[in-house]
Amino acid sequence: MNTTLERPQEAEGAPVTARLAPATMRLPYDFQSARAARLLVNAKLVEWGLKILIDDAELIISELVSNAAKTGCRTYMIVAVRRPTVGVVRLLVSDGSAALPVRIEAGPSNESGRGLDLVHRLTKAKWGVKLWPRGKVIHADLEVPGEHA
Repeated sequence: MNTTLERPQEAEGAPVTARLAPATMRLPYDFQSARAARLLVNAKLVEWGLKILIDDAELIISELVSNAAKTGCRTYMIVAVRRPTVGVVRLLVSDGSAALPVRIEAGPSNESGRGLDLVHRLTKAKWGVKLWPRGKVIHADLEVPGEHA
């Protein structure tokens, strides 16, 4: 697992897959882990020349990590940034809970509950959950402007 935020050295003429190498980090179940996740996402998007996606991606990863921190799991969560295609940036958070996230419509007086709705809007409904024997992985896809998925 890559737990550093350093940019890998690229050989001239390196294949696209090498230049789009993913990043993965293990983080504790703590609300402060959202900051480390944002730094990881920020570093990868800068490396990939996708600064235009940073604001949305940081909001999304913060929400997903914060939700994972609420699960009460005691080991660690996995945060990852991938490029499944040239036109998509995929943010992933894996946690040890089988509890599914619930998207609700929070009213104007509610103090919480808007996070997954925000994820839904920013990804244009391109997010989801996959259950594993010991938890789940939530993914959220952002389209790369000007690229085709």
